Amino acid sequence: MNSLIKVGLIGFGRMGRFYFDEMQKSGRWSIAYICDTNPKSRELAKKISPGTKVVENENEIFNDPEVQVVGLFALANSRKEQIEKAIKGGKHVISEKPIADTVVREWAAVYIAENTQLFTTVNLYLRNSWYHNFIKKYISQGEIGELAIIRVCHLTPGLAPGEGHEYEGPSFHDCGMHYVDIARWYAGCNFKTWNAQAVRMWDYKDPWWLQCHGTFENGVVFDITQGHVYGQLSKDQTHNSYIDIIGTKGIARMTHDFKTAVVEIHGVNQTIREERPFGGKNIDVLCDLFADSIESGVRHPNLPTLKDSAIASEYAWEFLENAKGNDLPAIGDMQTLEKIIERRRTMKNGYGLLQHT
Repeated sequence: MNSLIKVGLIGFGRMGRFYFDEMQKSGRWSIAYICDTNPKSRELAKKISPGTKVVENENEIFNDPEVQVVGLFALANSRKEQIEKAIKGGKHVISEKPIADTVVREWAAVYIAENTQLFTTVNLYLRNSWYHNFIKKYISQGEIGELAIIRVCHLTPGLAPGEGHEYEGPSFHDCGMHYVDIARWYAGCNFKTWNAQAVRMWDYKDPWWLQCHGTFENGVVFDITQGHVYGQLSKDQTHNSYIDIIGTKGIARMTHDFKTAVVEIHGVNQTIREERPFGGKNIDVLCDLFADSIESGVRHPNLPTLKDSAIASEYAWEFLENAKGNDLPAIGDMQTLEKIIERRRTMKNGYGLLQHT
């Protein structure tokens, strides 16, 4: 193995700390910098990583020729310019999604990345999950016949409106673009038709639940349901998350409880039940694939691209826009939303604080 890969992390909130933890565990990375504009985040960074240079100004990272990789984990409105600075400075990029705060700026970031030999990737974490790769392997072996229908559902209490992700968009964009992406990953082509219905829960300005169905260019049919509306004030919180794939001969499906994922294949030759740890956001897998790419000089084919992210983001916005043209009811009131936000603020555990994507 080559010497440790020097990386600078920009944004040391929840996601930034996830990357920090996984990079430290792997033994393949040297975390040279941590950058955050929040004094409390910088103070925490100094405490848990005393050997790392902690800075407020991101340009210290971009201007250091020894930094090989930049991790972009602040909010989406900063990422397009950060990608541009990184590429200009000769640095590889790992980014959270979306890669910018508007579709136009996302595609600008894609064009920047595609005109360089440097490696870039984005955390479309479902592509790196063991369960989706397990299912796709059996589909490719013909166990369910021809792929016909893709059904995805992800309903949790999750992130409430107004809790700080405004640049990432409403729930179906911020979180739902992951499910738009994984449906497209299974289908192997772009969406062709769609029809969406949404609800403005608690009278919030944007919809927080959306269901969309339609077709892909190859004729595969899909439906995607996503929302952070699932029992926000219930005594014992729960969720409903699955993928259900139907072929001409058999089926494959997955459910999880954020701790364990269960895959069932009912194929023409095999009936399989596989149960393993859920794996969270699979940041360890993403970081290892990226490290492999840097060390070998060859981009790993399983790394999601910035273009993948831009496409998923654009379709998520398209589905949201389509829903606005189909009766968009408002149900509930702001007083209930205030109670939800207060409950989430005081929760020590549970789906509300720990899982929102």
